[in-house]
Amino acid sequence: MRLYFDTAYIAKCYLNEPGGVAVRRLARRASGLYSSMLAIAELSCVFHRQVREGRLGEDQAGEWRAHFLEDLNNGVWVLLPVTERILFRVDALVSAVPNGVFLRSGDAIHLVTALEASFPEIWSNDRHLLGAAEHFGLRARSV
Repeated sequence: MRLYFDTAYIAKCYLNEPGGVAVRRLARRASGLYSSMLAIAELSCVFHRQVREGRLGEDQAGEWRAHFLEDLNNGVWVLLPVTERILFRVDALVSAVPNGVFLRSGDAIHLVTALEASFPEIWSNDRHLLGAAEHFGLRARSV
């Protein structure tokens, strides 16, 4: 089964965060792990935040960053491009989302990328992304 993970779930594959064991177990069962190329920048910021908040040392963060890039080069992750089509579809779909739905640009890019790649669901622990998924025609999933 192919799975689309947002960056929060990718991070759980590398960091010992709450829920990480379950996410890694889910990832091992997948036939393919997908996300948006946006995850490269977002994951870099996750590691930076971990160092800033004292959860990781700089060396550790560098090792995890290198491990992720190695996994990317080895095909563990398939990152889908952030194309002009994706961005214009984000614009079109966000304009139809009810005003009460909390939505960030990165979440919208992940949601539209998953939708464009014909994923029926998106995996995350981000409550805002999960709450917006239905407005993009996706099932929200979390372990």
